[in-house]
Amino acid sequence: MIATGAARLRPALGESPGPQKAPTPPQLPMALLGPKATAHAADFTLQIAPMLVELAPQVVVSTIGYSNRVPGPLLRVREGQSVTVEVVNETDVPEYVHWHGLFVPPEVDGVEEEGTPPVPPHGRRRYQFVATPAGSRWYHSHTAAMLDLHRGTYTGQFGFLMVDSASDPGRYDQEVFLALHEWEYFLSTVDQDEMPPDPSDPMPEKPRKPDLRQNGLEVNAPLYSINDKILGAGDPLRVQPGERVLMRLLNASAAQIHRLALPGHKFQIVALDGNPVPAPHPVDVIEIAPGERVDAIVKMDNPGIWVLGEIRDGARQAGMGIVVEYGNRQGAAQWTPPPKSRWDYTIFGTAAPHPAPDQTINMVFEKVPGGPGGINHWLVNGREYPHDGEFVFRQGRRYWLVFHNRSDDSHPLHIHRHRFELVELNGKPTAGIMKDTVIVPAYGRATVDLVADHPGLTLFHCHMQLHMDFGFMALFRYA
Repeated sequence: MIATGAARLRPALGESPGPQKAPTPPQLPMALLGPKATAHAADFTLQIAPMLVELAPQVVVSTIGYSNRVPGPLLRVREGQSVTVEVVNETDVPEYVHWHGLFVPPEVDGVEEEGTPPVPPHGRRRYQFVATPAGSRWYHSHTAAMLDLHRGTYTGQFGFLMVDSASDPGRYDQEVFLALHEWEYFLSTVDQDEMPPDPSDPMPEKPRKPDLRQNGLEVNAPLYSINDKILGAGDPLRVQPGERVLMRLLNASAAQIHRLALPGHKFQIVALDGNPVPAPHPVDVIEIAPGERVDAIVKMDNPGIWVLGEIRDGARQAGMGIVVEYGNRQGAAQWTPPPKSRWDYTIFGTAAPHPAPDQTINMVFEKVPGGPGGINHWLVNGREYPHDGEFVFRQGRRYWLVFHNRSDDSHPLHIHRHRFELVELNGKPTAGIMKDTVIVPAYGRATVDLVADHPGLTLFHCHMQLHMDFGFMALFRYA
């Protein structure tokens, strides 16, 4: 795992902090920081280059990564800080680095569709931006991969970007950064990550007549890791009884939604996509889709040696997990299935009313099955990307975007350079939950509230690479 600094202690949520100095971010090893900023030097340098990742002894994969590490260097900055990142591309193809969750202009967002210039092959480019908003952000390749499963988010090109502010998500003693990823992707007829539907799910978008066309190929993977190690291969997360551990979780995979549990412990959810939730709530299982971040505090009150891992046996046994070891404990790590539960964003929100929008934009998502040996294609309002002039914002106006998922897949939907407030999920209202990526369940519906306050081209897409590459994108323009 990535752990930073000595123990940190913050007032618990709801407590008065009393007089104190503004918190100081923990000091990072210089190896993580890159060159110190000067008038002519960048704050950070990232090198895009081929590398080997030793997931375990005798298990080595070849990929493309940032600065010869997976995840890439932890970039930690203060909210409002002017940041310069020098990106050096040592590969033979152009690359884009996307600053996921930041409010940045299109020309530095790291997205071809928005007009960001690429980092040329064997060349370099500087990204300069102001670090805002505060919270758990991340950076990753935004290159189209199509059927090349060795590009884009299929690679090791991802890293944490932490924007610190004067506020904090609660009292904790240890902070760790944990990124989920799959390796050695291949095309398959099996969808590994889709959980069976719950009979109680409302599924408001399910058609009366089922689509009987045969599904196309999906992306699969044989190896999983948390950061750069499969379960049992790396150092454990070492804790002491009574500690409060802040886990900053990121799903940096290209294809799969993951569900994590830690036997005998609960996750107190304090932030989603880096944004504090209005109603922190304990859960047994965290569901996290590609592109999402979840910040959770875990009270270490059940001494032993445990597996923090994916609840699906196949994925956990293939590496998706990490050992949590209490001090002075010995023996094999234990796993027990968590209580049955369903992930529900709305429990972290409130019942506050929403102001009426200036306009409602309906977005309907459908799958065109690829059939045997083919690739599924995806439609937004009946068309594959591009959607020239179809989606238009006017600066300062409030929009409700209604996502109608008329497919049998769950989709993590991401909108660039903005964040939105969740209004309802499958008819269940909520308020106060701010996100930049939201899972819309199979045959489900979600409504989000977005204020158009960052002019410029704005990309919207499913954060599953195969879906995005084969039609599941739209471009919003400002009038």
